[in-house]
This record gives sequence, C-alpha cells and structure tokens, in this order.
Amino acid sequence: MKDFINYNNMEIINDDDIRVKVKITGETLNPFNIVHGGLIFSIGDTVMGVKIKSLGKNAVTLNSSINFISPGVGKYLIATCKIIKDGKKTCVLQATIKNDLDKLVATMNGTYFYID
Repeated sequence: MKDFINYNNMEIINDDDIRVKVKITGETLNPFNIVHGGLIFSIGDTVMGVKIKSLGKNAVTLNSSINFISPGVGKYLIATCKIIKDGKKTCVLQATIKNDLDKLVATMNGTYFYID
C-alpha cells in the first residue's frame, strides 16, 4: 500500500487522529483544472483503510460510495474519517475530504471486510 500512497504523493498524518493529505499540483488536476475525482476517492479510501489498520486489523474495501460536493481546488486536500460500526467481520466508516480553506469537497461511506 505504501507504493500507492507514495506514487500519489499522499501524506499520512497520525497525531491525535488519522488524516491523509495530498498537495494539489498540475499532475492532480483533470482537464477542468480541478482535482481529479479518482484522486479524491483514493484519499478517502486510503484514510478509511489506514484508520482500520490503526486498530490492528487488516481489511479490504467491500463497498464504497462518494458524493462530490464542491470542486477540488486550493493548495491541498485533507481526508478524515470516523468509524460508524465496527463489527466482527465488517466495518463501516465515513470519510470527509476538505481543502486547505476547510471547504467540503466530498463525503464518502465505506464498508470494509476484515481478512484476518
């Protein structure tokens, strides 16, 4: 997973909570000069996966959905998440992706399947 994170220039911040930050550059933009939706989805999925890993568990994405709220513009995007339900075999999380001005860019829901 670290190769994917490094390739996409994601920064994992693990202080009081798990966050994933990505700097907005020319390489992150789509033809409309806003952050590509695939990258926004990726940082949301990554923050939820890292959150699960911080619990000492391994999981894969079973289902995930995203709502794009506003264009991804600014200096960087940052994703946070919270656990909605931690079950025996699955975990449900909700992620929020904002820009450097604290403007909501997207929300995500994810269901993850524990593999161990």
